[in-house]
Amino acid sequence: MKYEYEYEIKYQEVDDRKRLRLYNLENYLLEVAGRVADQLGFGIQVLHPRGLTWILTRLSVEMDYLPTHNEHIVIETWIEQNVHMLSTRDYRLWLLTPEGERRLIGRCKSVWAVLDMEKREIVNIFDDPILADSVDGEVLDMQRVRMTTIPEPTGQRPYRICYSDLDYNRHCNSCNYLRVMTDTYLPCYYDRAVRLDIYYSKEVMMGETLQTYYLVSDDGVQYQQKLENGETSCSAKISFIG
Repeated sequence: MKYEYEYEIKYQEVDDRKRLRLYNLENYLLEVAGRVADQLGFGIQVLHPRGLTWILTRLSVEMDYLPTHNEHIVIETWIEQNVHMLSTRDYRLWLLTPEGERRLIGRCKSVWAVLDMEKREIVNIFDDPILADSVDGEVLDMQRVRMTTIPEPTGQRPYRICYSDLDYNRHCNSCNYLRVMTDTYLPCYYDRAVRLDIYYSKEVMMGETLQTYYLVSDDGVQYQQKLENGETSCSAKISFIG
């Protein structure tokens, strides 16, 4: 089953080129996932009292066009599969034209897991019949981009996690990793088709310091964020696809 939500792009969500920021786009995708999960009975409202929560582990987005202030978009979403303790949720993004028509402007694949908030460990809840009945099954064809270690970064920047970075899961919000990355180095992707791939491997808590490394290439920029002990917390790539 598929679900749709319409949004109007707000002034504070666009950048100096009047285009929706990538981390604000990610926030829309996360909000839609949460709304559908709550509607179907396996969202935060049900999981939090059990000491559980959803966390994003991987996100891949391809955008042919980034909407601007006051434009309206429709986000369509469905669950592709629930296997191996991971749930794959796909999206299509449509622009609503002034003539009332829809134009496909983007597609997305996301992978989620359920976290035990006390043990900080991934748990399996996919034997719940509600989750099984929610799977649509349509496969969104998006090739997976694998991240590699940045051997010789173009540059780097430290960032200390503070109050405004946290969410109610008691760790840095998923969108804020990307915000820190693009604040460190922003490729010129305006008026181009762009792809974002981001992988979350280690949660970051209040007061911890992230070191953001980046490597600029002809087709975009790759990022890697590490904790002070050297563990990789998050990796991403912004690529030009057109």
